[in-house]
Amino acid sequence: MFTAVSLGLFDNLAGKPKSASKLAEELKLGSDALTRLLDTCVALKLAEKGKAGYRNLPVADVYLRRGSPDTLAGYILYSNRALYALWGHLEDAVREGSDRWQQTFGMPGPLFGHFFRTEEAKRDFIAGMHGYGQLTSPKIVRAFNLARFRRMVDLGGATGHLAMAACRRYPKLRAAVFDLPSVIEVAREYVQTARLVSRIELKPGDFFSDPLPEADLFSMGRILHDWSEEKIRRLLEKIYIRLPKGGALLVAERLLDDSKTGPLSALLQSLNMLVCTEGKERTLAEYAALLRDSGFSKAEGRKTGAPLDAILAVKG
Repeated sequence: MFTAVSLGLFDNLAGKPKSASKLAEELKLGSDALTRLLDTCVALKLAEKGKAGYRNLPVADVYLRRGSPDTLAGYILYSNRALYALWGHLEDAVREGSDRWQQTFGMPGPLFGHFFRTEEAKRDFIAGMHGYGQLTSPKIVRAFNLARFRRMVDLGGATGHLAMAACRRYPKLRAAVFDLPSVIEVAREYVQTARLVSRIELKPGDFFSDPLPEADLFSMGRILHDWSEEKIRRLLEKIYIRLPKGGALLVAERLLDDSKTGPLSALLQSLNMLVCTEGKERTLAEYAALLRDSGFSKAEGRKTGAPLDAILAVKG
């Protein structure tokens, strides 16, 4: 799948079917090798094969074609070009307990510098995260009743998919996306396309070093799992101080079971964080302890059935 996305097969198989020889000619690939790859995509139920040739099945058309509004192709391309190589050094990561950027690519982290190494790479990755957010954010904002909040700020909010889902769910809510200036440039296009410009502000900044905007609800999706406990506490304390009494923090992360033996997707993601960040996946109890240490009086978790679960922490 990584190779098929990287070669642009699903972009070229949208619409009218194509034979392997025609596609090989267009993409300057070996016909026999491409046929084997295409047949494997058929077996993976990503494409179908008929008398007229190959074409996408709906799942590939929606998630693997770069031109789709729900595409995950950017995240898949990053997984192919970076994460796949990093995982080749998992054994050393376990031995040393640290990420593998230096060993794999001859350069240190953090990972975000690699995400945004070129304008195209940045846009591809952000588009992929937007597609991922489309799968998760609507369920995150339904996990708790957020109707009492009036001003939500999504920290590290990327394209604003969580803010968009919240505004659609709660008509009286106003929101803002707070992210790095280079990300905000791209987010503006997504917010305009969603026709939510009047309800979602875009604020450039670094949540570790810059003052946070005013809000009675902060949110963070797939942020805390990137960092060490020390950095998480520093960020949570900053959020706690900025919130009014009764304000809250909504966290979207993959939750490990209390036994830490499942679910498998969360365990694999935790190993993924080992090879590429200083973070890891955690249990609800571990997140609740970090939140209590930072001043929050109450933290409740909900499994959503989506790739991410939800935690709501309230300032007493």
